[in-house]
Amino acid sequence: MKRKAIGILNGSIAAASYGTNPLFALPLYAAGIGVNSVLFYRYALAVILYGIWLKFFKKVSLHLTRQEFLPVFILALFFSFSSLTLFSAFKYIDAGIACTILFIYPVMVAVIMALFFKEKITGTVITSIILTSIGIILLYKGKPGFTLNMHGVIMVLLSALLYALYIVGVKKIKAVQHIHRAKMSFYVMLFGLIVYIYNLKFCTELQLLDKPILWLYTIALAIFPTIISLETITVSIKLVGSTTTAILGALEPLTAIFFGVLIFHEELTFRIVSGIALILTGVILIVSRKVR
Repeated sequence: MKRKAIGILNGSIAAASYGTNPLFALPLYAAGIGVNSVLFYRYALAVILYGIWLKFFKKVSLHLTRQEFLPVFILALFFSFSSLTLFSAFKYIDAGIACTILFIYPVMVAVIMALFFKEKITGTVITSIILTSIGIILLYKGKPGFTLNMHGVIMVLLSALLYALYIVGVKKIKAVQHIHRAKMSFYVMLFGLIVYIYNLKFCTELQLLDKPILWLYTIALAIFPTIISLETITVSIKLVGSTTTAILGALEPLTAIFFGVLIFHEELTFRIVSGIALILTGVILIVSRKVR
């Protein structure tokens, strides 16, 4: 019972901490810092801090073999572009809604596994897809600014797809299955930096942070939704399993919506609440179907 309680606590912390992404990203946007610069600082600081933590405190070997390099590099690109599309979506739709739509990635994982790895699509999967689709329709706000809203939704769906591909890759690519989870996370962030270095024309267009508060936001972005989330989710999966941890992931969009409404005064209507409820119900059906 103690192991289960610790696992659930860590899973909750992991999900809630990842939900703080918009809490630290939106003020940086408001200060005029672009998406690529924000993500560059997030990844770079996380790599430095996480690398020091793994090497000198956890004593984890960071050696990567030739056979591991290419698969990890490809997975890192999936993960990094997932971050890029999600953070870009924050400019078009409310952050809380974006994080909720992102949470359909387990449904996408189920579909990918069925199409390419012959995993059977059950009635539960079909029901989940229907519920999440209706939920997304309810979250979409048909107001002036139609194109921008739809663009944001598409960006988040692409982010969810990329993250789903990352998860499937980690599960199915044999070359990475034996890699220590913490080392895997470190190299995913390190190789993911290449995307932002390239987009910023080898950092020649990197926007400098000229205020201490901006550095605090970027450090918080590297620590809370990145390092803490990675550390606690590892503990949770080990103690209570991936299914329970995934269910606890429902706290991630709820955290994002909580901060969005409380701090950024984003709109929360009955229609949005209904959409959130349908999406979370559909995803929980997917991630808990193996429990029965």
